[in-house]
Amino acid sequence: MSNLLKKIGKKSKKAFSTQLKTKKKNKVLKDYLHLISKNKKLILNENLKDIKIASKIKLKDNLVKRLVLNNAKILDIINSIKSIIRLKDPTNIVLEKWKRPNGLNISKVSIPIGVIGVIYESRPNVTSDIASLCFKSGNSVILKGGSEAFYSNRILSKLFRESLKKNKVDQNFVQFIDFKKKKIVDLLLTKMNNFIDVIIPRGGKSLVKKVQKISSIPLIGHLEGLCHSYVDKDANLSIAKKVIYNAKMRNTAICGATETILLHEKIVKKLVNPLLKNLENSGCKIIGDNKIIKFYHGKVQKASIKDWSKEYLLPVVSVKTVKNLDEAINHINKYGTMHTDSIITQNKQTARKFLKEVKSSIAMHNTSTQFADGGEFGFGGEVGISTNTLPPRGPVGLNQLVSYKYQVSSNGKIRK
Repeated sequence: MSNLLKKIGKKSKKAFSTQLKTKKKNKVLKDYLHLISKNKKLILNENLKDIKIASKIKLKDNLVKRLVLNNAKILDIINSIKSIIRLKDPTNIVLEKWKRPNGLNISKVSIPIGVIGVIYESRPNVTSDIASLCFKSGNSVILKGGSEAFYSNRILSKLFRESLKKNKVDQNFVQFIDFKKKKIVDLLLTKMNNFIDVIIPRGGKSLVKKVQKISSIPLIGHLEGLCHSYVDKDANLSIAKKVIYNAKMRNTAICGATETILLHEKIVKKLVNPLLKNLENSGCKIIGDNKIIKFYHGKVQKASIKDWSKEYLLPVVSVKTVKNLDEAINHINKYGTMHTDSIITQNKQTARKFLKEVKSSIAMHNTSTQFADGGEFGFGGEVGISTNTLPPRGPVGLNQLVSYKYQVSSNGKIRK
């Protein structure tokens, strides 16, 4: 099995050595979206196989929800590819250039990273997003999707390879590991450092934790999406009500969903009922501290310290009162995961302090945390969200999938 993976790695390296012009890349992507549209019925049938297996093994509801494809989701996939086609090719761009007194002419030029390995779970649209983003940015990619979406992932990657073949481009720019053995992930992380330049894990906490623990390859990713929405004393009620509801309930299963709501103690009496009743009426379970229990008229489960560290990915939310902005920032920096955190306030000075001092890779003002998404940022989709302190941070889209080199020229200069 190790030899089989190494063959895949060699093929990816070979494909990467052929750099393509933007026109050719876009033609491949256009043909890919046409193939998806033409084979919609086949894609849905393959997805149905995954859903039936998920039902048989009693996969959790939130994971099944991520897995399901339908006409609307296929249209989303097509639209995502269209937006990637419209974006400027991020490679071979002169980022900076300057001339030194020593006679050197120096240019900083963007280049592809190389071979990218992506290990991901549940969502089949990740296959098309990642394949399209990596290809447009000049990288070759090795895809290891979760077994729960095996048939869906396989057909979407197969169609990409068909488009590559049609355009006389090396099909191994995109490779899907189409065998399910659990040992594969371990081998990818520990035996492929000569072939893969960066690993991107996109999935649940256990997957990312494993990758962080055993990978011998550099990685980009996040462990959890423990996102916060802080409602300040100067918040507008209608904005707070609308934003909080969307941040929690639009899609509870994504990493950008708000998991903890922080309320300034001065507005608890006034806002706690309209804010939380809105959530409870839609089936959200409320877990709150003593002040929330005291002032909220609905059902509340008493919070423990552990609840401030939980990523639920379900219609469940922790709610805590804070004395002031500093306590809110300190709470987020202590319990958060540097993913996405938002403040709701009409006070611009307060908002500026929050945006500056939270450690999050994405900090927001009067905005739903559910906007933590490469497509919403105008990146044409994302390979994942990075909470690394070093770049790239936040949504990893087209422009984040490149590195750079320095190109130096002179008229025969030598160093004294």
